[in-house]
Amino acid sequence: MGQGGWKGLCLSLFDYKTEKYVIAKNKKVGLLYRLLQLSILLYLVVWVFMVKKGYQDIDTSLQSAVITKVKGVAFTNTSELGERLWDVADYVIPPQGESVFVVMTNLIVTPNQRQDTCAEVIWHLELGRRGSHQQWLGYPSPGAGVSSCSRAQEDVCMVGHTCMIWGQGQDLCQVLRRACEHRRGWDLALAEAPFLSWQNEDILNAKCSKDSDCHPGEAVVAGNGVKTGRCLRVGSAKGTCEIFAWCPVETKSKPAKLLLDEAEEFTIYIKNSIRFPKFNFSKTNVLDTKNSSFLKTCCFDLNNLYCPIFRLGSVVRWAGSNFQEMALEGGVIGIHIEWDCDLDKASSECNPQYSFSRLDNRFAEKSISSGYNFRFAKYYRDASGVEFRTLMKAYGIRFDVMVNGKAGKFSIIPTVINVSSGVALMGAGAFFCDLVLIYFIKKSHFYRGKKYEEVRGRECRAQLVESQRQGGAWEAKDAAGPGPGPRGVEQSPRAEPEGQRPGLPQRQEAQDRGGGSNGDGCVCRRLLEGCAQPASSGHLEERKVNVEQLQTLQAVET
Repeated sequence: MGQGGWKGLCLSLFDYKTEKYVIAKNKKVGLLYRLLQLSILLYLVVWVFMVKKGYQDIDTSLQSAVITKVKGVAFTNTSELGERLWDVADYVIPPQGESVFVVMTNLIVTPNQRQDTCAEVIWHLELGRRGSHQQWLGYPSPGAGVSSCSRAQEDVCMVGHTCMIWGQGQDLCQVLRRACEHRRGWDLALAEAPFLSWQNEDILNAKCSKDSDCHPGEAVVAGNGVKTGRCLRVGSAKGTCEIFAWCPVETKSKPAKLLLDEAEEFTIYIKNSIRFPKFNFSKTNVLDTKNSSFLKTCCFDLNNLYCPIFRLGSVVRWAGSNFQEMALEGGVIGIHIEWDCDLDKASSECNPQYSFSRLDNRFAEKSISSGYNFRFAKYYRDASGVEFRTLMKAYGIRFDVMVNGKAGKFSIIPTVINVSSGVALMGAGAFFCDLVLIYFIKKSHFYRGKKYEEVRGRECRAQLVESQRQGGAWEAKDAAGPGPGPRGVEQSPRAEPEGQRPGLPQRQEAQDRGGGSNGDGCVCRRLLEGCAQPASSGHLEERKVNVEQLQTLQAVET
């Protein structure tokens, strides 16, 4: 870059840009500008202020407390537990009444577990047929006698089974023991279970074929205890490692029948207290009344929002599920309480809104991870002081109570901020219309020339002073009489017709060209050149008019 270029760059730092307002008589651009203004105004009034309440200060730091209670009783009669009545203390976990709680609906019981040695893997017995006849796998055919029955009982029970006969819920050891006691051998056993086949569970770390496969003290991965070093086998089949654990170990079968089918009629009481600290506003979802019988007789519906007592079956149905199907293997239900409070209105207008959804994947019913279950145990001691327990694998419906909300109140600060944003958007609309006007329409070069103009103030003032001097010389010359014009410009003796004054045609031509600059970029220079020409008529008044018009035009153009 040369010296002249650097000089021009430095001088350009001292340029000043000011706005120039041009009224463009273009109906299309004018209509576009009004439409943009109307759209921005509607957005500001409808969306910002009416829908989003942009004039309010918002508090989202909700403080919430949830208390829950479940009520209801159920009666069951099973082979594992016998006749039993279930109340709240039995089926609600945890009992403290928190925002997350479980209502137990199904159960698999493993009674009388003691810390002892037993087999890690349990072989289940399944009803079925093999070929055209029935047989015990690994044992003699029916009618083999009591000795074979006793040997089967010894072999099976030695391994520590609680082998359930599928579909009948009977212990294999009990079936064989009863058959042997009645001295009817396999006949009685097969009468209770027409065909039985071995089915072992797949715990890879517990399989063995010899004792050396079971390393003493090693815990079984995904198992129930630690290995003792013995390999237990039934017949010639592949065996399982003996472990030290709570024996007998739990069966891995899934429940086939719902235990607490009466749980559908249980009720849930959900009390929610909230507070917005910024506005010091508090409220609860229970009706403020002194009537003690109100909560005993009411039930939640859309017309009674301040009675938070929900029927268990209704909650599951509102979540889009069937209670009987969900309660069999369990699931997770979300109870959402939403508080949206406009504190510019009365506090009675701030009401809770409830919604219900199923949070686990209800479409994965055949998946190995479907449902919801957990385990707990009840511990006892026998007469000799030895501890034993009853292990329970509980299936149930878990409820998660989630509370969200916000409160708003009028404040001048967000109001001013949103109004200022709307005004700024108005300016963006004008900017967009400017782009359309000077770049995209057919006469964009004409409007561009009108909008942008470069003014060199010092040169224009010098030429204006020079024109005034020439005007004074012409006035003195006219007083002296006709003669040659200034600077050697020859005057014509012919008078100008009325309405035609020197300099005006050139100024009109300058205006028609849109006020743009010529080669040197100065509009005043062209105007001065037109005014600097001597008048051929020599009349003083005409020259005075020319100078006044020049000054007026210069003021308008700048």
